[in-house]
Amino acid sequence: MDHATPRVKATLSDEGQRLFDLFRRPQGRSRPRPGERAAMEGARWGRLTVGDTAVVTYRWGDGARPVLLVHGWESRASRYAKVVTRLLELGYSPLAFDAPGHGESDGDSTTLTEYRDAIGQLHDAHGPFEAVVAHSFGVTASFLALRDGVRACRVVAISSVPDFGYVVDAFCARTGLTPRLRDELRHRIERDLYPGEADLWTRFSVLAGVADPRPPLLLVHDEDDEAVGPEQARRIAVAYGERARTLTTRRFGHQRILGSPQLVAAVGDFVSTGAVSGGLPGAEAAR
Repeated sequence: MDHATPRVKATLSDEGQRLFDLFRRPQGRSRPRPGERAAMEGARWGRLTVGDTAVVTYRWGDGARPVLLVHGWESRASRYAKVVTRLLELGYSPLAFDAPGHGESDGDSTTLTEYRDAIGQLHDAHGPFEAVVAHSFGVTASFLALRDGVRACRVVAISSVPDFGYVVDAFCARTGLTPRLRDELRHRIERDLYPGEADLWTRFSVLAGVADPRPPLLLVHDEDDEAVGPEQARRIAVAYGERARTLTTRRFGHQRILGSPQLVAAVGDFVSTGAVSGGLPGAEAAR
């Protein structure tokens, strides 16, 4: 009996470490798809350093009217290939990067603060941005960067993850964590991923908004999103206020939405005019 408790604690710690590693590392590194290659071959590749990790960047156009594209978790910049083509047609200069542990960048994991730092470096070199277009986890990171000094005239948030707590809660639900392991995971995240970050559960939230004046915001979400429910976009719209617009698509889910004609058209229209196209097949626009 005297030795039972230490063995249980060791087992929990081992399991907690396994789950922590599973949480913080992308599961697989996605490759460019055939339809993305032409756009990526037309990019000017660069590199920047985030912490001690080399991050690959991409630039198109002549540098005028820059638009930053921010990918999500287990994704990569090439997923924006069709958006890049449309923005170039409209005279913008898209910019993008592969986060650490993603795409062509080094590393095997990343954090919101590393995303933010990459965005900040691109802003220092090429900003302010005409717009920031972000997807999923990249939305949360982009709002953090906007609160920390990055400037953009407009923001497009696609399949938005509302806050970092949502990411953790979804992971816990998917893996069936007990309350004890859930608490251990949250503690490890606070201690090991974000040391020194005060109240990260509030600070790492889209719902906290951005510094005023707030740029116009377009929230695009698919009603069949299997990863983040469309009600999260509505929550953000309410929190953001009257400068937010919403666009609902159908049948694309969480990932395929990035290549959909509805999304590509909406990004082009909103970035260039601030308007949201109505009457698109499979899409509904609203304030």
